[in-house]
Amino acid sequence: MDKIKELYKKYKEIINYLIFGVLTTLVSLVVYYASVLTFLNPENSVQLQIANILSWIAGVTFAYFTNRKYVFESKEKNKLKEASKFFLSRVTTLLMDMLIMWLGVTILHGNDKIIKLISQVVVIVGNYIFSKLFVFKKK
Repeated sequence: MDKIKELYKKYKEIINYLIFGVLTTLVSLVVYYASVLTFLNPENSVQLQIANILSWIAGVTFAYFTNRKYVFESKEKNKLKEASKFFLSRVTTLLMDMLIMWLGVTILHGNDKIIKLISQVVVIVGNYIFSKLFVFKKK
């Protein structure tokens, strides 16, 4: 048990990022699937992107609060500035997500739910890099 605690302490940031990344992905996917299964048609390219944006907003909002507190343990006093940088960095990965969804679903006619899962892996990695280097960098 001590070995596990030691490993957790050593890799706490990455472990917590992965845990909250999974939870963020679940929030995002639940909102996406709920949207396309209830009121948006993923075969319509505009509605597909609306569902994608709704899922993004829910996921990013959840991620900011959990990343700030549990992952990067930010002490930044200017939360508005920090949140702005966080959301701006997430816009970049949103555009990546939208491109992947557009290519995978609209152009290649892949299954939107499978393509969304693939896209989320790319987005999670990109989000960590942006958060670590741009948003929550240690001074």
